[in-house]
Amino acid sequence: MLDVCLLGTSGMMPLPRRALTALMTRFNGSSLLIDCGEGTQITIRAKGWSLHDVDFLCITHVHGDHVGGLPGLLLSMGNSERVQPLTIVGPRGVRKVADSLRIIAPGLPFEIRYRELTEDFETIEGKGYTIEAFRLRHTVPCYGYSQVIERAGRFDVERAKAQDIPLQAWSKLQHGETVSIEDRTFTPDMVLGEKRKGLKVTYCTDTRPISSIAEHARGADIFICEGMYGEASDAEKAKEKKHMTFTEAAELAKEADVGELWLTHFSPSLIRPKDYVDSARAIFPETYVGKDRKTAVLTYEDEETP
Repeated sequence: MLDVCLLGTSGMMPLPRRALTALMTRFNGSSLLIDCGEGTQITIRAKGWSLHDVDFLCITHVHGDHVGGLPGLLLSMGNSERVQPLTIVGPRGVRKVADSLRIIAPGLPFEIRYRELTEDFETIEGKGYTIEAFRLRHTVPCYGYSQVIERAGRFDVERAKAQDIPLQAWSKLQHGETVSIEDRTFTPDMVLGEKRKGLKVTYCTDTRPISSIAEHARGADIFICEGMYGEASDAEKAKEKKHMTFTEAAELAKEADVGELWLTHFSPSLIRPKDYVDSARAIFPETYVGKDRKTAVLTYEDEETP
């Protein structure tokens, strides 16, 4: 089960009823946070979720509305008696920016590790999931992220019995491990069927629409994408500022064949995003206007949400 929460939906600046864009997910006791504008830790607490289990913080780019909340977040983590390391992922230079912001958050009781991205596509292994980072097209180096949870094939008890595989090896084989007992070696393919569909969430903001976005978002259960501008008349402004319109995001969602599109990162001048969503739904019907703390619980195809 994967919990997904769009913490905020505002671009450029926070508004009284619209926090800056950020995403938080929870899976198997591990939390992933993408972007950290000012006040992010407040929105997390308003949701009722914990800062304590955030293992990865992925920064799309180092503009202030995506990274300015880092000192407050780190101080809140420190005050919650956190001791486990935090890994910050982001474009080259994110360490320098983060360390500069940490001037007002010194002496933290936990280690900060950095992973600076330099390639067009990179992967980071999380706790039971993979983070896929892919380059976007903005005014500064910028990355989108997918959280991918793979799911192994179903364990075949009859095949295990027929091959006289010891019971003590079953659990490890089921989790994809190779097991050696005495003079015999057992591999997962001996007892597992074809891989089953897992879970995937893709987050993409501050970019022009490029074909690689659809490639990396393909098949995502939820595609969270910027919709800086809702009106067709703002298309030229979107090109100039290296952002997207609602309809451009919908075209990407359609091409990527995703389950749902959540629009986010709205311009402060876009007071009522819902007024413009129909144009996007005409292209991709499963388009939804993001709102602060919009939440979904994703489960595997053969499981039901409690």
